[in-house]
Amino acid sequence: MPDEAAASDLIQMGVITGAHGVRGDVTVKSFTEVAADIAAYGPLLDRSGRRRFRLRIKGQTRGLLVASLAEVADRDAAQALKGTALFLPRSALPQPEAESFYYADLIGLRVEDLAGQELGRVQAVDDHGAGDLLTIATVGGELLLPFTRQAVPKVDLESGCLVVDPPDEILVRPDGEAGGQDG
Repeated sequence: MPDEAAASDLIQMGVITGAHGVRGDVTVKSFTEVAADIAAYGPLLDRSGRRRFRLRIKGQTRGLLVASLAEVADRDAAQALKGTALFLPRSALPQPEAESFYYADLIGLRVEDLAGQELGRVQAVDDHGAGDLLTIATVGGELLLPFTRQAVPKVDLESGCLVVDPPDEILVRPDGEAGGQDG
C-alpha cells in the first residue's frame, strides 16, 4: 500500500470515536458489513494516506468496536485520535458483487426521478440504525430517501446516475425542492 495513495482511491472503512479505558484502547465505528471485518484487510490509513493504523479488535461496547493500536499506549494518545477517519485503498478491497456498491461510489451521482427529471446529487449515504438513507442535495435543500430497491430502482455507475421513485410520503416539487405533505 503506497503511503501517497490518492484520496480518490481511498474508501472510508470506519472512524475512531474516542478512547476506551486507560491503556490506550479506542472505540471504532465500523462501516463494513460485519463490523469486525474492518481489521481483516491489514493496516488502515488516515485521510492523507500517510499514517497507518493496525487495529486489534478486543470486543464491542454500545455498538462500537473496542480495539488496540500498536502506536497508542495511553488514554490521552487514544483520545487525540477521536474523529480520525480510517481508510483503505480501493485496490485492497474485493470488487463488489453484482448489484452491490461501495457507498463511496454513490457519492456525487446525479439523481433523476422516473420521468428523467434531475432532482440533485447524492451527498451522503448513512445508516442510523433503521436502514441505509441517501442524502440528496437538491436546489431547495436536502432530500432523504431510503436506499431500497423500491425507492431506488436503478443505479447506473457507468452513466453516473441513480433513478429514484420516492415514497408517496415524500413530496418532490418540479424544481427539485423536497417538502413534506404540506409542501
